[in-house]
Amino acid sequence: MKKTLIAAAALLLCSGALAAECDTASSQAELNSCTAQQYQTADKALNKTWQTVLSRATPPQRDLLKKAQQAWIALRDADCAFVASGAQGGSVQPMINHQCLAEKTVEREAWLSSLLQCDEGDLSCPLPPAS
Repeated sequence: MKKTLIAAAALLLCSGALAAECDTASSQAELNSCTAQQYQTADKALNKTWQTVLSRATPPQRDLLKKAQQAWIALRDADCAFVASGAQGGSVQPMINHQCLAEKTVEREAWLSSLLQCDEGDLSCPLPPAS
């Protein structure tokens, strides 16, 4: 339960921050660039958390975690391609795609981060507690 609350709170806080960062953009090209940067920032945070989670996983869990992450990446990319397809060929399409990628990446990072906050004996958490 605690993991879910942490992930939900992080997602809500980050969603608003993602939108606010691009408020000063004055053209579609600037919006596209800003949202691309947001996605890159979110991806860097995800990769950092991913490395920490992977290092905490037991050897048998690592393969499962890698498969899950690869499947998540494929799902995220397909979902965002679908979301952006309504603007196919338009100048706004990259912005919509980048916003989607950033939001889903922030959400995944929050979820992975929540796995690092598990208490001893929490059977809903697959990672061993920090030593």
